[in-house]
Amino acid sequence: MSEAAVEAILAARQERRLLAPLPEPLADEAAGYAAQRRLAERLGAMPPAGFKIGATARTMQAYLGLAGPCAGFVEAGRLHASGTALRFADFLAPGVECEIGVRLARDLPFGRCTREQAGACVAEVFAAIEVVEQRYGDLAVLGTPLLIADQVFHAAGVRGAGVAPGSLDLGAARGEIRVDGTSRGAGHGRDLLGHPFEALAWLAGAGAAREFGGLLAGQLVWLGSVTPPVWLDGPCDVEVAFEGLGRVALRLD
Repeated sequence: MSEAAVEAILAARQERRLLAPLPEPLADEAAGYAAQRRLAERLGAMPPAGFKIGATARTMQAYLGLAGPCAGFVEAGRLHASGTALRFADFLAPGVECEIGVRLARDLPFGRCTREQAGACVAEVFAAIEVVEQRYGDLAVLGTPLLIADQVFHAAGVRGAGVAPGSLDLGAARGEIRVDGTSRGAGHGRDLLGHPFEALAWLAGAGAAREFGGLLAGQLVWLGSVTPPVWLDGPCDVEVAFEGLGRVALRLD
């Protein structure tokens, strides 16, 4: 079933259309993560440059109709520095999200761990934007396993300058997303499972970490959005700012 899911995903992307439900659905989330790994292999993204977590915040779980978070791999070619300009037309119904990201200083093996253990593996924290695509119709019909196989909306990631975790109160840090100078939402680090490093600890024990052999030093992790996605109508300037982490900017031409 993994191969059938991967073929369906690649065909939908090549044809720039919505991903349709599979005739024979993936059995469960574990099957979704197995298919996701196979997709990474087909795309030459092994090991991945990092990961993204979707639906970390309860507001996002409610928005997407999911019972909990899910994760996807991130390709090196889809990672960009702050100030990057990308073509709006290269994305399918794009949106942007207000995120906190981290770069790992050392490996974080697959398995359960505490917030403190996860945080001890972090080299730096940064304000981030995730570009997502509305590649799906009715998620209840599509099913969570296929959503997972398709990298959970992921299209691109933009990162700001890194800051050492140090004494930052990441749970209290307020983040805001602006599009063409207008505020489109705000939230706090605590919206990510109570604390951004709780989200990282969740990822370490999740199906993505199992399939990809844990988290590796140097990988980047987008920990989730503190706001619902902002779906875009056309070219624009996007900015995310988090207290203590600074700003990150993206231009969609």
